[in-house]
Amino acid sequence: MALMKERLRRPLANARATLYYKRIEGMMMDDLASRLAERLRGEREARGWSLNDLAERSGVSRAMISRIERGEASPTAVLLGRLSGAFGLTLSNLLARIENAGERVRRAKDQPLWRDPETGFVRRAISPAGNGDLELVAGELPPGAAIAYPASSYAFIRQQIWMQSGLLDFDEGGIVTRLEAGDCMELGPPSDCRFSNPGTEPARYLVVVSRR
Repeated sequence: MALMKERLRRPLANARATLYYKRIEGMMMDDLASRLAERLRGEREARGWSLNDLAERSGVSRAMISRIERGEASPTAVLLGRLSGAFGLTLSNLLARIENAGERVRRAKDQPLWRDPETGFVRRAISPAGNGDLELVAGELPPGAAIAYPASSYAFIRQQIWMQSGLLDFDEGGIVTRLEAGDCMELGPPSDCRFSNPGTEPARYLVVVSRR
């Protein structure tokens, strides 16, 4: 009887632990979204730009930028790519500016998560937020989902993609390469890129980013 009770307790404990970690991840993403809104407004104001100025430079509407800065809308990966490019920053650079700088160890529980509200794509910043020229980022793209970035997002960096699991079709300037678990690909000169998951399981991969 005691053994049976113990077996019944284990699934319940596991379910509670899973729910706890999901709540923690949700809180981390909400906090990151709030700081991201502040950072975008700060980058714009530091340059003396109006909302119209940023809209012209990024191709994102003034109304959308205003909603993002007020925290009324969550920017998609595509919009973030355009906005960061307008600031002369990569997406990684932009997100790094809202994280804790100078740390040498980043625990798993402290690695910031950002979720694309449109596709469900999840980005995890693995590397400590120091001032180094090397960065490690984890991406998870749901089945059937796709995200695209303009060439301006890659103007200042070099990247390699290392597949962990699932399938990923990577379109680089019209040339499509399918990546499977274990495959590693180095990106070429900056061009418009598109990540898509043709499989039935999440595509999980690591991206190594270095400054040019």
